[in-house]
Amino acid sequence: MKIVVNEKKAKNEVKVIFSQDVDSTCLITGRKDDVIMIKTEKVEQMNRRKWALLIRKIVGEIKKHKIENARIVWNEITAYKNLGENLGEVFAKNAIIADYEFRKYKKRPKEGWKDIKKIVIEAKDKDQAELKKSTKKGTVVAKYINISRDLANTPGNDMTPKILASETKKIMKNLANVNVNVLGEKQIKAKKMGGVIAVGQGSSNESQFIIITYNGAKSKSEKPVVLVGKGVTFDTGGIDTKPYPHALDMMMDMSGGASVIATIGALAELKVKKNIVVLVPAVENMPDGGSFRPGDVIKMMDGTTVEVGHTDAEGRLILADALSYAKTFKPQKVIDVATLTGASMMALGERAMAVFTRDEEFAKEIIELSEESGDFAWRLPLWEEYEEEIKGKIAEISNIGRSNYGGAITAATFLHHFAKDFKKWAHLDIAPTMTSIEGDFLTKGAKGPGVALLVNLLDD
Repeated sequence: MKIVVNEKKAKNEVKVIFSQDVDSTCLITGRKDDVIMIKTEKVEQMNRRKWALLIRKIVGEIKKHKIENARIVWNEITAYKNLGENLGEVFAKNAIIADYEFRKYKKRPKEGWKDIKKIVIEAKDKDQAELKKSTKKGTVVAKYINISRDLANTPGNDMTPKILASETKKIMKNLANVNVNVLGEKQIKAKKMGGVIAVGQGSSNESQFIIITYNGAKSKSEKPVVLVGKGVTFDTGGIDTKPYPHALDMMMDMSGGASVIATIGALAELKVKKNIVVLVPAVENMPDGGSFRPGDVIKMMDGTTVEVGHTDAEGRLILADALSYAKTFKPQKVIDVATLTGASMMALGERAMAVFTRDEEFAKEIIELSEESGDFAWRLPLWEEYEEEIKGKIAEISNIGRSNYGGAITAATFLHHFAKDFKKWAHLDIAPTMTSIEGDFLTKGAKGPGVALLVNLLDD
């Protein structure tokens, strides 16, 4: 779908007309000939969050009526208070992600897909230049959010570590100043990445370590921002196998990896003036005679010994090695992104990702930009006292906490052990927002969390 500003009327175009006079969040709609009337909430009841959802609901209505070309008057759709800035970006991003469907395994119906070809924004002359600029950025961000959703939605048999590496190369192929390097198992072992080796050793599919570099700064010597993404292309839980039906969505356990891959793609296309590195340890966690076991002791890349309390706490093991490897880039800041714990969902539900950092300024920046981007985040504690929870019995640390409580925090504390040398570090547990829910007004499946927030965080 294209979002354009002030183009001439297209064939079979339908105009969307708004009336702000409803005392609820529902839409009241109707169509007559080439006009759709949509009644929305009263002006004083609207805010930025509701407005983003309103855009998605409008796209749903346009699709429901099988309209290919629609026209919206900008002054009408923005006739509310408390909407904030960059509304063109918000509009384009939410409209395009709302139009997304994962169709890789579906046959095209005889009547065709209910796709929107174009939405024309009718704006005053004084608004056009800024609106064109902001909708362009929103379009790019949405494109890469949908790319991350494609990667995460693809089932495990068609998204092994090697396939993820191959798809990453395809995504980055035509982007300037971007380079992709992939380490195979021999190279991973040579670097003594004990966590990556252990988690992947039960699978017949070879583990990979994906490294993407983007040199957008004026100087290649400028310290980069490093993004680390969990790339478990399928997670059975290993020897501690997940009970049915909890493994059914586990092709999406590489959503963190998909998010950081998409983020660097978006930033490169936007020509952001920063040096950025993305690291994705890609593995399958499978039960096999060669799998790592509960009670095993693993020696990590930095020399730390870790005892395995549970084989389904595998994501933190591969991320730990990636964080150790990140030190070789001497980064100015590091952010890791992972569908790490069910405990974060217990704490926050399914509407916000969890943020962990000991840097107050960094935490504030992330939370504020999460509100602006619509990629909502909430901070959980990372106090020193929690370090007691992950002390090992026979090794230095354990990959699970001593109790059944605060699992998202002890997982973040485990990662902090490997990230404490960084000047700025944050961990985003995106498990709560891995998939869309009913109130998101998005198609079922992967949601693409983290991309919009990270782009806003790193965009100049």
